[in-house]
Amino acid sequence: MSGRSSEPGRRLKARRTVSAVVVLCLLLPAIALPQEKDYPIKPVPFTEVKLDDAFWRSRIDTNCIVTIPFAFTMLEKTGRVENLRKAAGLAEGPYEGRRFNDSDVFKVLEGAAYTLSVYPHSQKEKLLEIKKLVDDAIAVIAAAQEEDGYIYAARTTDPANPAAGAGKERWINLQGSHELYNMGHLFEAAAAHYQATGTRTLLDIAVKCADLVDSVFGPGRREDAPGHQEIELGLVKLYRVTGEKRYLELAKFFLDQRGRPHASEPYPEDSPFAIYNGREYRQDHKPVVEQEEAFGHAVRAAYMYAAMADIAALTGDEGYLRAIERIWNNVVWRKLYLTGGIGARHTSEAFGDDYELPNRAAYTETCAAVGNVFWNHRMFLMTGESKYIDVLERTLYNGLLSGVSRSGNRFFYQNPLESTGGYERSEWFEVSCCPGNIVRFLPAIPGYVFAARGDRLYANLFTSCRAVIEIEGSKIEIVQESSYPQAAVNRITVIPEKETEFELAVRIPGWAREEPVPSDLYRYVGGEKNEVELSVNGRYIPLNMDKGYALIRRAWKKGDVVELRLTMPVRLVVAHDKIEDDRGKIAIERGPIVYCAEAVDNGGSVLDLVLPADAVFSFKQDHSKEIGSFILIESTALRDGKPVPLKLIPYYLWAHRGAGEMAVWIPVAK
Repeated sequence: MSGRSSEPGRRLKARRTVSAVVVLCLLLPAIALPQEKDYPIKPVPFTEVKLDDAFWRSRIDTNCIVTIPFAFTMLEKTGRVENLRKAAGLAEGPYEGRRFNDSDVFKVLEGAAYTLSVYPHSQKEKLLEIKKLVDDAIAVIAAAQEEDGYIYAARTTDPANPAAGAGKERWINLQGSHELYNMGHLFEAAAAHYQATGTRTLLDIAVKCADLVDSVFGPGRREDAPGHQEIELGLVKLYRVTGEKRYLELAKFFLDQRGRPHASEPYPEDSPFAIYNGREYRQDHKPVVEQEEAFGHAVRAAYMYAAMADIAALTGDEGYLRAIERIWNNVVWRKLYLTGGIGARHTSEAFGDDYELPNRAAYTETCAAVGNVFWNHRMFLMTGESKYIDVLERTLYNGLLSGVSRSGNRFFYQNPLESTGGYERSEWFEVSCCPGNIVRFLPAIPGYVFAARGDRLYANLFTSCRAVIEIEGSKIEIVQESSYPQAAVNRITVIPEKETEFELAVRIPGWAREEPVPSDLYRYVGGEKNEVELSVNGRYIPLNMDKGYALIRRAWKKGDVVELRLTMPVRLVVAHDKIEDDRGKIAIERGPIVYCAEAVDNGGSVLDLVLPADAVFSFKQDHSKEIGSFILIESTALRDGKPVPLKLIPYYLWAHRGAGEMAVWIPVAK
């Protein structure tokens, strides 16, 4: 090592402020320690927002009770933890599986740590069970870490015979080795664990590893870039926890290396890993500030754009912000699925060309949906524009939520918009990044509900919850009651500790403003339009709109009530004519929810259905054992020219009742 590592006391400059760190260090850009620059809008930390609704609360409960223990079981069953034991000398045998399998352990740890932060303490037995799983895993990770901080079971287990794709030496094949990718997920897990427990057991491991990476990479040292972006996000979180500016500088260094000559060696052209050499594939074809379009592997891209937003906020680099604004426009106007999914191509899990959005062949990886939420949330925090939350919400309720079953132990890797019947949910995958991403994402959802800037409070997502927020030095309790997304009556009760003047910014969703997405990629046609009504203490008020938000400024008193009513009719969607797969077809939505026709509800097949041009739609509350309560949409379709009943369910619920045909886009009779 180069001697750049700092002693433990220096690594955590503000240890005396642990109580503040524990509250604020974790989710996205929430601040742990003072920084000169940051996002102008701050999310209300997810630890301060207590959900109490049937929709998301049940999902978070299932994640805690079912998904996390199941994931730990699968990590053991598939040898991922055992590999770390082998690296530590606690077990014998060769490394088994993919070189990036450590990251699955780290992601599940991150999600478990989030759950320790937010799950009710009344569930003491369940929390103790999770804590033991976490502590046992951390002990193995600590033992697997090499003396200088390096942690990568794929090499440490047998350095002379590392896992395929890892490279003969450290760092030699960064295009595809995933060494730095794994470490980035370790750093994120460590920040989460420290926030949840106040203990340094995992943080010390991460700091030691980060110090090693910093001693190897940087100006005048090794100048290279990871093939799979992730370490940049992890380093930013370590910076927020520790205040160690070197980590922020290293994150920016890795981003700035893209599009430049690298020290790592390419894979041989006849290698199965040669795909990683492609510079566009890994967003390495241009310096990041010069990039204008979304290219390559969609998960890598989304993680990179989110990291660029962090760097733009924390350093004031406007070139970064301009670049991700350009790329965002390219995605939303050319490359976004109606479900909010990104990544059209199975080949290389990548973005396609402009308007290349096939339905049956759509890749739309669950991890890419998670990354899309990360990116759009950060864009909102930078700008205060609701269009980013509109895309976030569309992704959240459709392309992301479809990735996990209601039972919490079956998953989708890809989320196509059409199926011929052979696609089912799986309990795990050889490449199991998606279950881990679900585990860590769901408990963090409360952190997306509210945000604040100065004396403005943003209400972004509609879910029943309770939060305590400080505005202008006054504590404000916010109680939100919502039937969303099944119905759209949203009531916000304001309970300040004393009369306080501030501005409440209530998001009016894009779908309620006649915009399925903030571009011309999709549009509504015909039918009943959404209506919006806003009232304060029972008296309707005009909409004072700014960037998609209805602004209400007043001196708030205890018990003031704001009510937002959205009518939520069934809407028909058509796509841009350049999207070949969607020509002559419509999709059906209600509120933020995209619907689909599934064979089990429609006589055993759906791909032969055609909608009459004058189709009329109705909706009602429904329930089934397999998919629970939901809003069912009904109409009449044509099969072989004859009328047949048509039933549509929310897209996120498909494939809960076995394999069968499914379609989001349905042809319209000419």
